[in-house]
Amino acid sequence: MITVTTKTNDVLHLEKGIALIKEFFPVQLGRLLSLTKVSAPLFVKSGTGFNDDLNGIEKPVKFNLKDIPYPVEIVQSLAKWKRMRLHQLGMEAGQGIVTDMRAIRPDEVVSPIHSFYVDQWDWEKHIQASDRRISYLKDTVERIYQAILDTNALLQEQHESVLELPASVYFIDSEALLKRYPGLTSKERENRIAKEYGAVFIMGIGGPLSDKAVHDDRAPDYDDWSTANEEGFFGLNGDLILWNPAMDSALELSSMGIRVDAESLKAQLALKDCEHRSELEFHTNVLNSVYPLSIGGGIGQSRLCMFLLQRKHISEVQSGIWPESK
Repeated sequence: MITVTTKTNDVLHLEKGIALIKEFFPVQLGRLLSLTKVSAPLFVKSGTGFNDDLNGIEKPVKFNLKDIPYPVEIVQSLAKWKRMRLHQLGMEAGQGIVTDMRAIRPDEVVSPIHSFYVDQWDWEKHIQASDRRISYLKDTVERIYQAILDTNALLQEQHESVLELPASVYFIDSEALLKRYPGLTSKERENRIAKEYGAVFIMGIGGPLSDKAVHDDRAPDYDDWSTANEEGFFGLNGDLILWNPAMDSALELSSMGIRVDAESLKAQLALKDCEHRSELEFHTNVLNSVYPLSIGGGIGQSRLCMFLLQRKHISEVQSGIWPESK
């Protein structure tokens, strides 16, 4: 169980805590995952497939630039761009990149944990074919969680924060979670399991479960959620979810996974009736095995600050615009 003691609500003290997290965490993450920090685009060329359509329905902000003959789009995430960048940089297997991603998601349903503006540590790592397994995914999740534990320890030392976290992550696949809590919605299941264990990674998100529903929607062209793995269920991806005492609810900090290879991309495009995407630049390069096999994800910067500093609304750690009722 996660417990917290709040010592101060001073705004300047809060800002110093935010700065401490944003300075320390990405360095520690890079060290644990062998990542090199790189710069990232705010917008990409339209019609290439490099922008992320998230759940498959969100529409990006599109506009034209002076003297540029094609439209561009503000990124929604860098899930696909990062894989292309691994190829461009010639990153060797076992090495990867991390970047400060800034995005606008105009179709976002805003809430205490969602905003139109998104800030993430987006990372991607070149892997070998033999790494495309659940055990490798779990090891990566444990390293990310260790970076969170290390950051929390630094806050306790330098920021008078007292947030006690579980020593390790509990792993469960989405089908097993459904069977454990039948009759509950997927979000209700997340709350139950997160409250019980404090830190949980739910594996295999995107494909249909035994009740014919999906735990949560995923686009067909970045995470591999359809490949059978060595633990007997489908999916090589998942969400890292922690119990947030300030909100008395579960909080997703990261969505990540082993990325599609040529075979799983072809299968998932067919499952989602998106086979027309196979002609786009990004998809063609995955299908032709031009881009390296990879694992990657995003870790919410504002969400991590919310969690470690125990704030109830993302507006407390991020400047932005929200409807008055949110």
